Amino acid sequence: MPSKLTLKAALISILIFAVFIGAWHLATQPKESTALAGADAEYAAMMGKGAEKAGGFPPPVAVGRAFVEYLSDPFYDKGPNDKGIGIQMAHSLARVALGFLLAVLVALPVGFAIGMSPLLFKAFDPFIQVLKPISPLAWMPLALYSLKDSSASGIFVIFICSIWPMLINTAFGVATVRRDWINVARTLEVNPLRKAFLVILPAAAPTILTGMRISMGIAWLVIVAAEMLVGGTGIGYFVWNEWNNLALPNVIFAVVMIGIVGMALDLFFGWLQKLVTYRE
Repeated sequence: MPSKLTLKAALISILIFAVFIGAWHLATQPKESTALAGADAEYAAMMGKGAEKAGGFPPPVAVGRAFVEYLSDPFYDKGPNDKGIGIQMAHSLARVALGFLLAVLVALPVGFAIGMSPLLFKAFDPFIQVLKPISPLAWMPLALYSLKDSSASGIFVIFICSIWPMLINTAFGVATVRRDWINVARTLEVNPLRKAFLVILPAAAPTILTGMRISMGIAWLVIVAAEMLVGGTGIGYFVWNEWNNLALPNVIFAVVMIGIVGMALDLFFGWLQKLVTYRE
């Protein structure tokens, strides 16, 4: 049963949302004294607003209609440039999953080795510090030139940008395992493989999952930006295509959907993190 604190927090969240929607509605009310003509009126119509709209930003009801329209049939397919939001999300999630899995396969063993060896940590640290802050948009031209494929380039950019939080957190988690546990395993003459999987890995698991959680958030950010650049399919391409069509309600709908999926991914990794966290 939800606690009183949870219920109060939910009530406040609903209140904040209602105030936001109300302010948005009032800000997009028609201005009686405003009149557009000629080219301005035509542009306003293309943007999905009438000449009477204040500032031209779509009101909440227009965005609500976009939600109803796209969620009522999320998997329609009417050609390469007109696919449902479900199909677009599926393409993006598939790319994220593949790039993230490749990052896991590299980051966990390398991070484990770095965490176990101070020498390797010092040797790898300069490369990690140089490569970690590079923007995904900076990697994209190199990926496109090298791989000659937009989908593969997006997967590569996800891989290269999401690997660092996992690697760093894995190394930190392994390096900070309590020495008492390591000494007990050494006293019992546990072989290195068993020690790694039965002592070090369970102790470092919460920190490793934290790194994976951060990396997934980065991967989801990266794929949206990458798809806006390379086109094709995916939620990033959907946003860019709707902007080119000057359909702002659809853009806002896609932005909200990106946030919802990102929140769901974060909650999933948060749940995994709680599963592996030891509680006394």
